[in-house]
Amino acid sequence: MSSSPVSASLPAQPYGRPPLRTVQVLGGAAGTGSCAHVRSLTTGLAARGVRVTVCAPVRAEGEYDFTGAGAQFAPDAVSVLRAACAGADVVHAHGVRAGARALLALRGRRVPLVVSWHGDGPVADGGLGRLSRLLERQVARAAAVVLGASSDQVDLARLRGARDARLSPVVVPAGSAVAEPGKARAELGAVERPLLIAVGSLVPHRGYSVLLDAAREWRWLDPAPLLVIAGEGPLRAELARRIEAEALPVRLLGRRRDAARLLAAADVAVLPSRWEARALLAQEALRAGVALVATSVGGVPELVGDGAVLVPSGDAGALAEAVSGLLADPGRRAAVAAAGLAQAGTWPSEDDTVAQVLSVYDELMERARR
Repeated sequence: MSSSPVSASLPAQPYGRPPLRTVQVLGGAAGTGSCAHVRSLTTGLAARGVRVTVCAPVRAEGEYDFTGAGAQFAPDAVSVLRAACAGADVVHAHGVRAGARALLALRGRRVPLVVSWHGDGPVADGGLGRLSRLLERQVARAAAVVLGASSDQVDLARLRGARDARLSPVVVPAGSAVAEPGKARAELGAVERPLLIAVGSLVPHRGYSVLLDAAREWRWLDPAPLLVIAGEGPLRAELARRIEAEALPVRLLGRRRDAARLLAAADVAVLPSRWEARALLAQEALRAGVALVATSVGGVPELVGDGAVLVPSGDAGALAEAVSGLLADPGRRAAVAAAGLAQAGTWPSEDDTVAQVLSVYDELMERARR
Protein backbone atom coordinates (compact mmCIF):
# COMPACT_ATOMS: atom_id res chain seq x y z
CA MET A 1 0.00 0.00 0.00
CA SER A 2 2.48 2.63 1.04
CA SER A 3 6.21 2.68 0.51
CA SER A 4 8.90 5.04 1.72
CA PRO A 5 12.68 4.69 1.61
CA VAL A 6 14.93 4.25 4.60
CA SER A 7 16.40 7.60 5.58
CA ALA A 8 18.71 8.94 2.87
CA SER A 9 20.96 10.38 5.55
CA LEU A 10 22.36 6.96 6.44
CA PRO A 11 26.05 6.71 5.57
CA ALA A 12 27.19 4.04 3.15
CA GLN A 13 28.92 1.28 5.06
CA PRO A 14 30.42 -1.29 2.67
CA TYR A 15 30.42 -4.81 4.10
CA GLY A 16 33.54 -6.63 3.03
CA ARG A 17 35.97 -6.00 0.18
CA PRO A 18 34.62 -6.30 -2.44
CA PRO A 19 31.17 -5.24 -1.22
CA LEU A 20 28.73 -7.92 -0.16
CA ARG A 21 26.57 -9.14 -3.03
CA THR A 22 23.05 -10.32 -2.26
CA VAL A 23 20.13 -11.54 -4.35
CA GLN A 24 16.62 -10.89 -3.06
CA VAL A 25 14.10 -13.38 -4.47
CA LEU A 26 10.37 -12.74 -4.75
CA GLY A 27 8.08 -15.41 -6.21
CA GLY A 28 5.16 -14.92 -8.57
CA ALA A 29 2.69 -15.06 -5.66
CA ALA A 30 4.48 -12.34 -3.67
CA GLY A 31 2.00 -10.09 -1.90
CA THR A 32 2.01 -6.36 -1.32
CA GLY A 33 3.63 -6.67 2.11
CA SER A 34 6.52 -8.80 0.84
CA CYS A 35 7.19 -6.48 -2.09
CA ALA A 36 7.08 -3.37 0.09
CA HIS A 37 9.43 -5.04 2.58
CA VAL A 38 11.95 -5.96 -0.12
CA ARG A 39 11.79 -2.42 -1.51
CA SER A 40 12.54 -1.01 1.94
CA LEU A 41 15.26 -3.59 2.62
CA THR A 42 16.86 -2.90 -0.76
CA THR A 43 17.01 0.83 -0.03
CA GLY A 44 18.70 0.25 3.31
CA LEU A 45 21.16 -2.33 2.02
CA ALA A 46 22.17 -0.21 -0.97
CA ALA A 47 22.67 2.81 1.32
CA ARG A 48 25.19 0.72 3.26
CA GLY A 49 27.19 -0.26 0.20
CA VAL A 50 25.68 -3.71 -0.39
CA ARG A 51 25.19 -4.71 -4.02
CA VAL A 52 21.60 -5.89 -4.38
CA THR A 53 19.92 -7.78 -7.20
CA VAL A 54 16.16 -8.27 -6.96
CA CYS A 55 14.69 -11.21 -8.87
CA ALA A 56 10.93 -10.71 -9.05
CA PRO A 57 8.00 -10.66 -11.48
CA VAL A 58 8.22 -7.81 -13.96
CA ARG A 59 4.91 -6.40 -12.65
CA ALA A 60 6.51 -6.04 -9.19
CA GLU A 61 9.39 -4.00 -10.62
CA GLY A 62 6.89 -1.76 -12.38
CA GLU A 63 4.99 -1.11 -9.17
CA TYR A 64 7.78 -1.01 -6.58
CA ASP A 65 10.74 0.30 -8.63
CA PHE A 66 13.49 -1.79 -7.06
CA THR A 67 16.03 -0.22 -9.41
CA GLY A 68 15.05 3.19 -8.04
CA ALA A 69 15.89 1.83 -4.58
CA GLY A 70 19.43 1.03 -5.72
CA ALA A 71 19.14 -2.57 -6.94
CA GLN A 72 19.75 -4.33 -10.20
CA PHE A 73 16.54 -6.00 -11.38
CA ALA A 74 16.20 -9.42 -13.01
CA PRO A 75 12.99 -11.25 -13.99
CA ASP A 76 12.15 -14.26 -11.84
CA ALA A 77 12.66 -16.97 -14.49
CA VAL A 78 14.69 -19.83 -13.00
CA SER A 79 17.43 -19.52 -15.65
CA VAL A 80 17.81 -15.80 -14.97
CA LEU A 81 17.73 -16.39 -11.22
CA ARG A 82 20.44 -19.05 -11.51
CA ALA A 83 22.68 -16.63 -13.38
CA ALA A 84 22.07 -13.91 -10.80
CA CYS A 85 22.89 -16.27 -7.94
CA ALA A 86 26.18 -17.30 -9.55
CA GLY A 87 27.93 -14.20 -8.24
CA ALA A 88 26.07 -13.84 -4.94
CA ASP A 89 27.50 -14.06 -1.43
CA VAL A 90 24.03 -14.51 0.12
CA VAL A 91 20.66 -15.33 -1.44
CA HIS A 92 17.60 -14.14 0.48
CA ALA A 93 14.22 -15.55 -0.54
CA HIS A 94 10.96 -14.02 0.65
CA GLY A 95 8.31 -16.70 1.14
CA VAL A 96 8.40 -20.49 0.96
CA ARG A 97 7.66 -20.59 -2.76
CA ALA A 98 10.43 -18.10 -3.47
CA GLY A 99 12.68 -20.25 -1.28
CA ALA A 100 11.92 -23.30 -3.42
CA ARG A 101 12.83 -21.37 -6.59
CA ALA A 102 16.07 -20.20 -4.95
CA LEU A 103 16.96 -23.81 -4.07
CA LEU A 104 16.61 -24.79 -7.73
CA ALA A 105 18.81 -21.89 -8.76
CA LEU A 106 21.45 -22.71 -6.14
CA ARG A 107 21.67 -26.41 -6.88
CA GLY A 108 25.34 -27.40 -6.79
CA ARG A 109 26.50 -24.08 -5.34
CA ARG A 110 27.67 -23.36 -1.81
CA VAL A 111 25.92 -20.06 -1.31
CA PRO A 112 24.06 -19.53 2.00
CA LEU A 113 20.29 -19.19 1.69
CA VAL A 114 18.22 -17.01 4.01
CA VAL A 115 14.45 -17.46 3.83
CA SER A 116 11.95 -15.00 5.27
CA TRP A 117 8.66 -16.67 6.10
CA HIS A 118 6.28 -13.76 5.62
CA GLY A 119 3.37 -16.17 5.58
CA ASP A 120 2.25 -17.85 2.36
CA GLY A 121 -1.17 -18.61 3.79
CA PRO A 122 -2.72 -21.64 5.49
CA VAL A 123 -1.86 -25.09 4.20
CA ALA A 124 -4.70 -26.74 2.31
CA ASP A 125 -6.09 -30.20 3.06
CA GLY A 126 -5.55 -33.30 0.96
CA GLY A 127 -2.85 -33.83 -1.63
CA LEU A 128 -2.18 -30.13 -2.12
CA GLY A 129 -1.66 -29.73 1.62
CA ARG A 130 0.80 -32.64 1.73
CA LEU A 131 2.72 -31.08 -1.15
CA SER A 132 2.81 -27.72 0.62
CA ARG A 133 4.11 -29.27 3.84
CA LEU A 134 6.78 -31.15 1.87
CA LEU A 135 7.86 -27.89 0.25
CA GLU A 136 8.02 -26.20 3.65
CA ARG A 137 10.21 -29.00 5.01
CA GLN A 138 12.59 -28.85 2.06
CA VAL A 139 12.99 -25.09 2.29
CA ALA A 140 13.27 -25.01 6.09
CA ARG A 141 15.95 -27.71 6.19
CA ALA A 142 17.98 -26.24 3.33
CA ALA A 143 18.05 -22.66 4.61
CA ALA A 144 21.03 -21.50 6.63
CA VAL A 145 18.68 -19.16 8.52
CA VAL A 146 14.89 -18.82 8.50
CA LEU A 147 13.52 -15.42 9.53
CA GLY A 148 9.91 -15.64 10.74
CA ALA A 149 7.67 -12.59 10.45
CA SER A 150 5.82 -13.63 13.62
CA SER A 151 6.41 -16.05 16.49
CA ASP A 152 4.02 -18.61 15.05
CA GLN A 153 6.03 -18.58 11.82
CA VAL A 154 9.25 -19.20 13.77
CA ASP A 155 7.57 -22.12 15.54
CA LEU A 156 6.35 -23.54 12.24
CA ALA A 157 9.80 -23.28 10.66
CA ARG A 158 11.30 -25.18 13.59
CA LEU A 159 8.55 -27.78 13.33
CA ARG A 160 9.44 -28.24 9.66
CA GLY A 161 13.10 -28.82 10.54
CA ALA A 162 14.81 -25.43 10.33
CA ARG A 163 18.31 -25.52 11.84
CA ASP A 164 18.22 -21.82 12.75
CA ALA A 165 14.90 -19.96 12.95
CA ARG A 166 14.67 -16.42 14.34
CA LEU A 167 12.00 -13.78 14.80
CA SER A 168 12.37 -10.96 12.30
CA PRO A 169 9.21 -8.83 11.99
CA VAL A 170 8.52 -7.62 8.47
CA VAL A 171 8.23 -3.86 8.74
CA VAL A 172 6.03 -2.07 6.25
CA PRO A 173 7.37 1.41 5.41
CA ALA A 174 5.49 4.16 7.20
CA GLY A 175 3.35 6.22 4.84
CA SER A 176 3.43 9.97 4.62
CA ALA A 177 0.61 12.08 6.01
CA VAL A 178 -2.56 11.84 3.92
CA ALA A 179 -4.47 15.06 3.36
CA GLU A 180 -8.16 15.71 2.61
CA PRO A 181 -9.90 12.63 4.02
CA GLY A 182 -13.19 14.38 3.22
CA LYS A 183 -12.36 14.26 -0.46
CA ALA A 184 -11.75 10.50 -0.33
CA ARG A 185 -15.04 9.97 1.51
CA ALA A 186 -16.89 12.03 -1.08
CA GLU A 187 -15.39 9.98 -3.90
CA LEU A 188 -16.61 6.81 -2.23
CA GLY A 189 -20.09 8.15 -1.40
CA ALA A 190 -19.64 8.16 2.37
CA VAL A 191 -19.93 11.85 3.28
CA GLU A 192 -22.81 11.47 5.74
CA ARG A 193 -22.44 7.82 6.65
CA PRO A 194 -19.71 5.81 8.39
CA LEU A 195 -16.97 4.37 6.20
CA LEU A 196 -15.50 0.91 6.80
CA ILE A 197 -12.56 -0.44 4.84
CA ALA A 198 -10.92 -3.81 4.24
CA VAL A 199 -7.83 -4.23 2.08
CA GLY A 200 -6.37 -7.42 0.64
CA SER A 201 -6.56 -9.90 -2.19
CA LEU A 202 -9.93 -11.56 -2.79
CA VAL A 203 -8.92 -15.09 -1.80
CA PRO A 204 -10.56 -17.55 0.62
CA HIS A 205 -8.27 -17.07 3.63
CA ARG A 206 -9.07 -13.35 3.78
CA GLY A 207 -12.48 -14.21 5.24
CA TYR A 208 -14.56 -11.93 3.03
CA SER A 209 -17.54 -14.29 3.01
CA VAL A 210 -17.79 -13.80 6.79
CA LEU A 211 -17.35 -10.05 6.29
CA LEU A 212 -20.35 -9.99 3.95
CA ASP A 213 -22.34 -11.93 6.54
CA ALA A 214 -21.51 -9.17 9.04
CA ALA A 215 -22.45 -6.50 6.49
CA ARG A 216 -26.02 -7.87 6.48
CA GLU A 217 -26.28 -6.73 10.10
CA TRP A 218 -25.01 -3.25 9.31
CA ARG A 219 -27.83 -2.62 6.83
CA TRP A 220 -30.14 -1.84 9.75
CA LEU A 221 -27.91 0.78 11.33
CA ASP A 222 -28.93 4.42 10.86
CA PRO A 223 -27.12 5.67 8.92
CA ALA A 224 -25.98 2.41 7.35
CA PRO A 225 -22.18 2.31 7.01
CA LEU A 226 -20.55 1.78 3.65
CA LEU A 227 -17.98 -1.02 3.50
CA VAL A 228 -15.36 -0.74 0.76
CA ILE A 229 -13.00 -3.58 -0.10
CA ALA A 230 -9.79 -2.71 -1.96
CA GLY A 231 -8.26 -5.75 -3.62
CA GLU A 232 -8.53 -8.11 -6.55
CA GLY A 233 -8.63 -11.86 -6.85
CA PRO A 234 -10.49 -15.02 -7.89
CA LEU A 235 -13.44 -14.49 -5.52
CA ARG A 236 -14.50 -11.17 -7.06
CA ALA A 237 -17.38 -12.54 -9.15
CA GLU A 238 -18.74 -14.60 -6.24
CA LEU A 239 -18.59 -11.67 -3.82
CA ALA A 240 -20.16 -9.30 -6.37
CA ARG A 241 -23.09 -11.68 -6.87
CA ARG A 242 -23.73 -11.83 -3.13
CA ILE A 243 -23.52 -8.06 -2.75
CA GLU A 244 -26.10 -7.56 -5.49
CA ALA A 245 -28.41 -10.41 -4.49
CA GLU A 246 -28.51 -9.40 -0.81
CA ALA A 247 -28.44 -5.62 -1.40
CA LEU A 248 -25.43 -5.27 0.88
CA PRO A 249 -23.89 -1.83 1.59
CA VAL A 250 -20.57 -2.95 0.13
CA ARG A 251 -18.42 -1.76 -2.79
CA LEU A 252 -15.62 -3.75 -4.41
CA LEU A 253 -12.99 -1.23 -5.47
CA GLY A 254 -10.56 -3.59 -7.17
CA ARG A 255 -6.83 -3.11 -6.83
CA ARG A 256 -6.07 0.43 -5.65
CA ARG A 257 -2.74 2.22 -5.54
CA ASP A 258 -4.24 4.77 -3.16
CA ALA A 259 -5.47 2.29 -0.55
CA ALA A 260 -3.49 4.13 2.15
CA ARG A 261 -5.36 7.36 1.33
CA LEU A 262 -8.70 5.57 1.56
CA LEU A 263 -7.69 3.90 4.81
CA ALA A 264 -6.85 7.24 6.42
CA ALA A 265 -10.37 8.47 5.60
CA ALA A 266 -12.14 5.47 7.18
CA ASP A 267 -13.86 5.32 10.54
CA VAL A 268 -12.98 1.66 11.12
CA ALA A 269 -10.67 -0.80 9.35
CA VAL A 270 -11.70 -4.45 9.27
CA LEU A 271 -9.43 -7.49 8.99
CA PRO A 272 -11.63 -10.64 8.84
CA SER A 273 -8.90 -13.10 7.82
CA ARG A 274 -8.85 -16.77 8.71
CA TRP A 275 -5.08 -16.50 8.98
CA GLU A 276 -2.38 -13.78 8.87
CA ALA A 277 1.28 -13.56 9.81
CA ARG A 278 2.04 -9.83 10.11
CA ALA A 279 -0.89 -8.23 8.35
CA LEU A 280 -0.21 -5.23 6.13
CA LEU A 281 -3.63 -3.69 6.78
CA ALA A 282 -3.18 -3.96 10.54
CA GLN A 283 0.16 -2.17 10.39
CA GLU A 284 -1.12 0.65 8.24
CA ALA A 285 -4.37 1.09 10.18
CA LEU A 286 -2.58 1.42 13.52
CA ARG A 287 -0.01 3.80 12.10
CA ALA A 288 -2.76 5.91 10.51
CA GLY A 289 -4.67 6.17 13.79
CA VAL A 290 -7.68 4.27 12.45
CA ALA A 291 -9.55 1.94 14.82
CA LEU A 292 -9.11 -1.69 13.78
CA VAL A 293 -11.34 -4.72 14.25
CA ALA A 294 -9.44 -7.91 13.43
CA THR A 295 -9.67 -11.65 13.86
CA SER A 296 -7.49 -13.20 16.55
CA VAL A 297 -5.46 -15.43 14.23
CA GLY A 298 -1.80 -16.18 13.47
CA GLY A 299 0.51 -13.29 14.26
CA VAL A 300 -2.25 -10.66 14.58
CA PRO A 301 -2.55 -10.63 18.42
CA GLU A 302 1.23 -10.36 18.77
CA LEU A 303 1.28 -7.51 16.24
CA VAL A 304 -1.55 -5.34 17.54
CA GLY A 305 -1.41 -6.00 21.29
CA ASP A 306 -4.11 -3.88 22.93
CA GLY A 307 -4.28 -1.58 19.91
CA ALA A 308 -7.26 -3.24 18.19
CA VAL A 309 -10.52 -5.02 18.91
CA LEU A 310 -10.02 -8.75 18.35
CA VAL A 311 -12.79 -11.23 17.52
CA PRO A 312 -12.82 -14.98 16.79
CA SER A 313 -12.23 -16.03 13.21
CA GLY A 314 -15.38 -17.07 11.33
CA ASP A 315 -17.76 -15.42 13.81
CA ALA A 316 -19.80 -12.96 11.74
CA GLY A 317 -21.93 -11.98 14.71
CA ALA A 318 -18.94 -11.02 16.83
CA LEU A 319 -17.43 -9.10 13.91
CA ALA A 320 -20.67 -7.20 13.29
CA GLU A 321 -21.09 -6.39 16.97
CA ALA A 322 -17.52 -5.16 17.40
CA VAL A 323 -17.77 -2.80 14.42
CA SER A 324 -21.25 -1.58 15.41
CA GLY A 325 -20.03 -0.92 18.93
CA LEU A 326 -17.17 1.27 17.73
CA LEU A 327 -19.43 3.22 15.37
CA ALA A 328 -21.93 3.87 18.18
CA ASP A 329 -19.23 5.07 20.62
CA PRO A 330 -16.88 7.71 19.15
CA GLY A 331 -15.00 7.97 22.44
CA ARG A 332 -14.17 4.28 22.50
CA ARG A 333 -13.27 4.39 18.82
CA ALA A 334 -10.81 7.21 19.50
CA ALA A 335 -9.35 5.28 22.45
CA VAL A 336 -8.79 2.20 20.29
CA ALA A 337 -7.15 4.35 17.62
CA ALA A 338 -4.87 5.98 20.22
CA ALA A 339 -3.90 2.59 21.64
CA GLY A 340 -3.10 1.47 18.10
CA LEU A 341 -0.78 4.42 17.56
CA ALA A 342 0.98 3.62 20.81
CA GLN A 343 1.37 -0.03 19.80
CA ALA A 344 2.78 0.96 16.41
CA GLY A 345 5.40 2.99 18.24
CA THR A 346 6.77 -0.22 19.78
CA TRP A 347 7.47 -1.88 16.43
CA PRO A 348 11.00 -2.00 15.03
CA SER A 349 11.86 0.68 12.51
CA GLU A 350 12.99 0.10 8.95
CA ASP A 351 16.55 0.87 10.06
CA ASP A 352 16.25 -1.75 12.81
CA THR A 353 15.10 -4.33 10.27
CA VAL A 354 17.93 -3.58 7.85
CA ALA A 355 20.47 -3.77 10.68
CA GLN A 356 19.14 -7.16 11.80
CA VAL A 357 19.23 -8.60 8.29
CA LEU A 358 22.75 -7.26 7.73
CA SER A 359 23.90 -8.87 10.97
CA VAL A 360 22.58 -12.21 9.70
CA TYR A 361 24.42 -11.79 6.40
CA ASP A 362 27.60 -10.80 8.23
CA GLU A 363 27.31 -13.84 10.49
CA LEU A 364 26.96 -16.14 7.48
CA MET A 365 30.03 -14.57 5.85
CA GLU A 366 32.00 -15.16 9.04
CA ARG A 367 30.95 -18.82 9.04
CA ALA A 368 32.05 -19.17 5.42
CA ARG A 369 35.51 -17.74 6.22
CA ARG A 370 36.16 -20.27 8.99
